[in-house]
This record gives sequence, structure tokens and C-alpha cells, in this order.
Amino acid sequence: MILATVQIDNIENAAVIEGDFVFLISQINEMAGKQWKEQLLSLLQEGELDEIKAWYKQEGKSLLQTQKGFPVKQTSFAPLYRHPEKVFGVGMNYMEKALELSGKPPEAEPVIFMKPNSSLIGPDETIKIPPQSPNVAGEAELAIVIGKKCKDVEETDFSHVVAGFTTSLDMTAKDIQNQNPVFLQRAKSFDTFCSFGPYFVTEDEFSDLTTVKVETVLNGTVYHENSIANMMYQPSFIVSFFSKIMTLQPGDIILTGTPGSVLIRDGDLLECRVTGFPALINPVENSK
Repeated sequence: MILATVQIDNIENAAVIEGDFVFLISQINEMAGKQWKEQLLSLLQEGELDEIKAWYKQEGKSLLQTQKGFPVKQTSFAPLYRHPEKVFGVGMNYMEKALELSGKPPEAEPVIFMKPNSSLIGPDETIKIPPQSPNVAGEAELAIVIGKKCKDVEETDFSHVVAGFTTSLDMTAKDIQNQNPVFLQRAKSFDTFCSFGPYFVTEDEFSDLTTVKVETVLNGTVYHENSIANMMYQPSFIVSFFSKIMTLQPGDIILTGTPGSVLIRDGDLLECRVTGFPALINPVENSK
């Protein structure tokens, strides 16, 4: 099942994607006699995703195929939501990337950081290059969406607590990071430094996550690509690792690492391509 958050009449609301059409949850509530939350984060927090998935499998998919929603090609997409409780990131999660940055194999546990809500943007929104760091790197990543409140999760329970996945772009102020690696958190935290969306694809749609490929693309050229199979820390490990530090909440986002970064400049188009998703594209501008 595919969900998204769309902008219609300057209002951001959750929707289901079926084929070439977008159906607002408000439309679905009316046609199906339901009262599901109309914002995606609220829907996750209230535990309604499993209900919607069950409806979709039993009757919803067939029903939506007989209806006409908003055309996907004429729809503006927003980030899935703007105020999750937490956004995490994992650095250097492919061996090639780790060797590039440090010149040595990774440590026994992943490099981690957090992103503030003020860094979040969605498809087609502008990445701003801050004056403190004209050298900003952009990284394409698969992102995990947590579906249930959980703590001390074992890797084998991954599918029970994960709602699904989305595409993401993570930015880093390289001038700041290069001064000293301990400045990584500050380098990651500028406004517009995390884009995610447009599609949220539920976990059950992936029979083998390891075959999914991630590409970092700049101005239409693929600069880096790799498959989830080549991650040093697989998504199931990452969720378990974070859950053993702190309680995870529905709607929490975890960026799983990039196959490689590219320096971005004013006028560029940065893109994340992930198997099974439409591309996530953001323009780049210097902050004024």
C-alpha cells in the first residue's frame, strides 16, 4: 500500500495512491464510512495504519480502482509530515563510504546523529546553502518509518514495529564537519537539511529489502549507487540498535545511510532514487 501527504488548496492531508490517482483519506472516509485520521502522522500515532491496510486488501483496492481521484501528475506532494517526535540518521553505513571518509573499516557500532524538525522539507522544496558552509554535501538514503511504540526490539521483530519506508535526502555542511568530526551534529542540523517523501510504501510491499537499490543523483547524473544488501548495518539491526537506546514512537524516521554524497551548489537539482519509489527531487539555492 502506498500513502503520501499532498497539498491541495494549501492544505496538507494524507492520501492513498492507487495507480495514477491520489485519494485523500477524507474521500476514503466518506466512501467507506470510516473516520480515520486525515494527517499521516496522526494516523500512525493512533494506530490506524493496520486498519487501513486491512480495508485496502479486502475491498479498498478494488473500490478505488473504480473511482477517479486527483491525477498523480497534477498533484503537489509535501513531506510525509513535518513534526515527527524524532529523526535519526546512520552515517557511513556502506563499507565503500566508510573507507572513503575515514580510510579504515567502521567501528563495532554505527555512527549516529539526529535531525531537528526545522530541517525537514518535502519534494520540490528548496535546499538552502547556509553562509557558514558553502560546501554542502547531499546524500540519498532509504528511510525507515516506525509504526509502533517500542523498546528493546530484537532484529527478528523488525517487521512488527516498522510501518514502511520512504525516500530521503540528508545534507551535511562539510566545512563544519571537516573542522572536526565531533562537529557532525551541527553540520547536520541546518534548516532544509533533510528532505523526505513523496511516497510512503508499507513494509509488507517488500518481499526482499536487500535487493532495493539507492542512488544519489545530481542534475540527472547518477554519482553513487548501492544495494541494501551491501549495508554494514541492515535495517533490522538499525531499528533494534536505536530501540535499545531509547523508546521509539510511531512516526519516528530513521535515515539508513547513503551509498555516497555529492557537493551541491546554487542552481543544482539533487535527487534520491530508490527501487519501488518515485524520485525525490529538491532544488538547491544559496541562503539569502
